[in-house]
Amino acid sequence: MGSFEFKLPDIGEGVVEGEVVEWLVAVGDSIKEDDPILSVMTDKATVEIPAPCEGTVKSIVGEAGDILPVGAVCIVFEVEGDGNASEEKATAPAPAKEEKPAKKAAAATPAAPTLPPVEAAPAAAPVVRAAGTKALASPAVRQRARSANVDLQHVAGSGPAGRISHADLDRHIAGGASGASSARPMGGSAKVERNGTEDIKVIGLRRKIADGMMSSYSTIPHFSYFEEVDVTALEELRQHLNATRPEGAPKLTYLPFIMQALVKALEQRPECNALYDDEANVVTRHEAINLGIATQTDRGLYVPVVKHVEAMDIWSAATEMLRVTSATRDGKAGVEDLSGSTFTITSLGRLGGLGATPIINKPEVGILGVHNAKDRAVVRNGHVVVRRMMNLSSSWDHRVVDGHDGATLVQLVKTYLENPATIFM
Repeated sequence: MGSFEFKLPDIGEGVVEGEVVEWLVAVGDSIKEDDPILSVMTDKATVEIPAPCEGTVKSIVGEAGDILPVGAVCIVFEVEGDGNASEEKATAPAPAKEEKPAKKAAAATPAAPTLPPVEAAPAAAPVVRAAGTKALASPAVRQRARSANVDLQHVAGSGPAGRISHADLDRHIAGGASGASSARPMGGSAKVERNGTEDIKVIGLRRKIADGMMSSYSTIPHFSYFEEVDVTALEELRQHLNATRPEGAPKLTYLPFIMQALVKALEQRPECNALYDDEANVVTRHEAINLGIATQTDRGLYVPVVKHVEAMDIWSAATEMLRVTSATRDGKAGVEDLSGSTFTITSLGRLGGLGATPIINKPEVGILGVHNAKDRAVVRNGHVVVRRMMNLSSSWDHRVVDGHDGATLVQLVKTYLENPATIFM
């Protein structure tokens, strides 16, 4: 038997290091070639690294949140034959750190939500895990388990090294196995104190979001501006266009109209469609209007980009927005889809709210927040009438965008949305 040292490969795009998001294997696991062994996040994307050979995991280097340089040994396999590691080497990879088990609540947790029946399938053999050994599962599976009050330590995994899939979790919940809390009886029961805590390490995308937000908020002097917009006429136009839309065209939400309104407004206020390099003290104004669309996913917040909106009609803008946001939510968006924005729109959708202070997507100089539209009583010509109203929030980099400029941009958008025919003129 020999040892095979596997080094973190060059992922391309000038990447020199990667952050360990999750080890998909553990010491002692038997692995086949091309089995996924490690999830790594770079500045460009998150990728799964496959096993280069068949063997048994001898040692791993780093835990979730650690940064590994490209070319560094990250895992060692015990393989048939001589392997590629010399026995005379003075240094050897450090063994993986043993993860501490999550602290558990001392009292019962609320009942798991009722799920639809799951088709019967052969149950995976129960996995016996050593004390302190973490169950292997993707972040999405872990999130579902937390929502369903299921302890993954009790779930049998059918994947490599006992990795738990969505199907495994479905079978576990449908079977009513231990680890899912029982429902509280009708009529209520005596309430009990809960004293459990859970430590969640800020790593991966969440850490990158935190770093980006901190950099933006600590280096950019934000000022915010709010306005309300009467979208009654816009809603009538939207309903008409959806009822007569071309075959294969997506249904129009408000966002494509806002995108088109921003095109016309940004052409008049080019200082708002810009990137600020604060190290070189250079503001670059862009003719292209590339709109970032802040998109919430189960992995965190991403900003896919609809490029060259100035060259699109409302249908192509809606189609491209749907493409990039859907790809992002599905984890299929590429680097090209997630870079190159010159201005960002963030929408709270049905969550609505009256206002917000969105944080600028650095190095851009402005961001527009869109709240949900709802019917409200307003005064028109001395009479109280019901109109469909939408609130807009915006934030601006006060180093390069004056208050007058930011407010003017929002007022232009308001004018176009309140008179939607002018969007197309």
